[in-house]
Amino acid sequence: MRESVLYARNRLGGAGTPALRAWTRPGPERDLAVQAGKAALAACVAWAVAGWWLKTPTAFVAPWVAIVLVESTVFRSIAHGLQQLAAIATGTVVATGVALLLDSPMAAMALVLPVAVLLGNWRRLGSQGIYAATGALFVLTSTPVTVTGSAARIAEAVFGALVGIAVNALIRPPVYLRGTRVALEEAAREAQEILDAVADRLTADEWDAVAAEELHERALRLFRLVEQARSAVGWSRESLRVNPRRRNRALAPPGPDYDDAVTVLDYVAVHTSGVTRAVLEASDGERPEPRPGPAVTESYALFLRNSARAIRLYPRSRFAPGGHDRDADHELREVVDDMVHTLDALRRRLSGGVLEDPDALAAHGTLLTQARRLADQLVPQ
Repeated sequence: MRESVLYARNRLGGAGTPALRAWTRPGPERDLAVQAGKAALAACVAWAVAGWWLKTPTAFVAPWVAIVLVESTVFRSIAHGLQQLAAIATGTVVATGVALLLDSPMAAMALVLPVAVLLGNWRRLGSQGIYAATGALFVLTSTPVTVTGSAARIAEAVFGALVGIAVNALIRPPVYLRGTRVALEEAAREAQEILDAVADRLTADEWDAVAAEELHERALRLFRLVEQARSAVGWSRESLRVNPRRRNRALAPPGPDYDDAVTVLDYVAVHTSGVTRAVLEASDGERPEPRPGPAVTESYALFLRNSARAIRLYPRSRFAPGGHDRDADHELREVVDDMVHTLDALRRRLSGGVLEDPDALAAHGTLLTQARRLADQLVPQ
């Protein structure tokens, strides 16, 4: 019983954390809370007009459409609204016509629903295609089926769509520029921490397989962070399309610097996973390959530290308030120059026979190639 109470308390405490974040500071939690409140407001307005004031026969359609069209961006609300209305209207018209011809709701359902479901997979309707079958079901499960009732249902759907789109566009329309910078900085910070940790282990000559595996798993998760950053760039651009806040605050969509940053982070993720994989394989005591000696590990650890430092500087250089940070640009160039010099020295040592095993030499040669590409990508343009 005590364990159950503690478990419930922990779960409730965890559920309260996002609410506290939404209340105390801007962020995705507050954005989500605002969108939820706007969706509820849109449904209430639609119901107040269609159900309470006009008392239409199927007034629930208006708030139902309104609430689902308070989307994550204004552009998405409009695009999905048009697709949804087309799907609802098509399903409603087809179901009404067939039901009136057959005079049997069950027979009409058997004929209309397969067609409506197939229509729902039409590419032009996107994710809203399912509403063709929903619109048909509303007609076929309501008796009697009349042209007037079906027309009123379509009109209510149109009204609900207008309310949902208007609420989303006029009341704090969502913008995700902040989330884009946060996503890029998070990916860069994680890469920096991984490379610093690997450098620490190489310097200390630590070859713990468990720790190496944990670092490699973190490096593999870095690809997901980079993908999230790429998605955030797309969301930011979409959120500013047909958005009134863009005119009022002179907001600009993410420029080419953001695409360049995602490309650099892709290289960072590839290089980081390659480094951690090499360390993991070298930490496996059952593998016959010799571990690289201090002449290699110390130089490569220095390169990793410079890489981590450069990655830490890169977001500051590119996304400082008001444009590029010239001091960060200058410091970044110096760090990248150090990276190149370290790689050149390491390459000379390898070619001089520090690693006599051809397999080990090939593996480290691959890492050197990745590292040089990373250094080239980090040079400020």
